[in-house]
Amino acid sequence: MKLLENKKALITGAARGIGKAIAIAYAKNGADVALTDLKIDDQAQALVEELRGYGVQAKAYASDASNFAACEELVKEVLNDFGKIDILVNNAGITRDKLLMRMGEDDWDLVLKVNLKSVFNMTKAIHRSMLSQRSGAIINMSSVVGLSGNAGQSNYSASKAGLIGFTKSTAKEFGARGIRCNAIAPGFIETAMTDQLSEQEKNEWLKNIPLRRAGTADDVADISVFLASDLSGYVTGQVISVDGGMHM
Repeated sequence: MKLLENKKALITGAARGIGKAIAIAYAKNGADVALTDLKIDDQAQALVEELRGYGVQAKAYASDASNFAACEELVKEVLNDFGKIDILVNNAGITRDKLLMRMGEDDWDLVLKVNLKSVFNMTKAIHRSMLSQRSGAIINMSSVVGLSGNAGQSNYSASKAGLIGFTKSTAKEFGARGIRCNAIAPGFIETAMTDQLSEQEKNEWLKNIPLRRAGTADDVADISVFLASDLSGYVTGQVISVDGGMHM
């Protein structure tokens, strides 16, 4: 049995990394997938073809999740192409890591705009269709640093902490209409972002992880499948850490 059979999912920032892993996991479980990124390049188109190989509908859209009007147009287009949207994964995000003494206003504004405002934009654009169908699963990608903070990431941590508050608030607002809102807080996950760290920096992270390994994008995707499926039908307003025990 496929856990997401006949479901329609929209995933932002899905051309690579965690978003890509979620898109593949959803397709394997029977969901049709609409994926977005700022630009749809050959890598994104290759992913669409891979998803279609699982026998599902898939399409990529060039869209800026931090732009309110662009999100409204995107949702209209996806609803026209797919008929409905059952699952929204707010995955788009960036980092601009600097100690506060060196952080410029642009570093702060851009991270908050892409990581937090985008979640407002997409949820606002999609909520009416979910309210009318009286069902839906919204999954927001937070981070363990949104729970614990991290030196050099005050902008990123603030955006991810704000996302948690937004998730809990929307869970309370939408619950009576059958819409569930949850957040995932990944820890140290092997992605292109963490590949930029030195071996010393990676080892420092690993010392604080009880399972003594970095996570993978698939580890996050597995939880995302659970939160999108009926297996989590009585789960809303929660933050699930996928971090090997790092934050406990």
